[in-house]
Amino acid sequence: MDNDLNQAIGDLISETLEIPRGQVTDNFTYGDAPQWDSMGHMNLMMALEEKYGVQITAETITGLVSIPAILNYLSENKHD
Repeated sequence: MDNDLNQAIGDLISETLEIPRGQVTDNFTYGDAPQWDSMGHMNLMMALEEKYGVQITAETITGLVSIPAILNYLSENKHD
């Protein structure tokens, strides 16, 4: 996977969920921090849409629950 994109997603998660960057590992997953709850997840999905210009559908939201899943989705959907 693209290491720069991995770093950028980690940064976005840290910023959006307001958690220390050091807490966000390469395999960080929904529920790994109390802030990544249902509301945090929705905020993260909106941040991903805004930053990468992708459209995340209701069906897609439920699958984007880890950094690897987000990276895979962005690579398949030609992120900016």
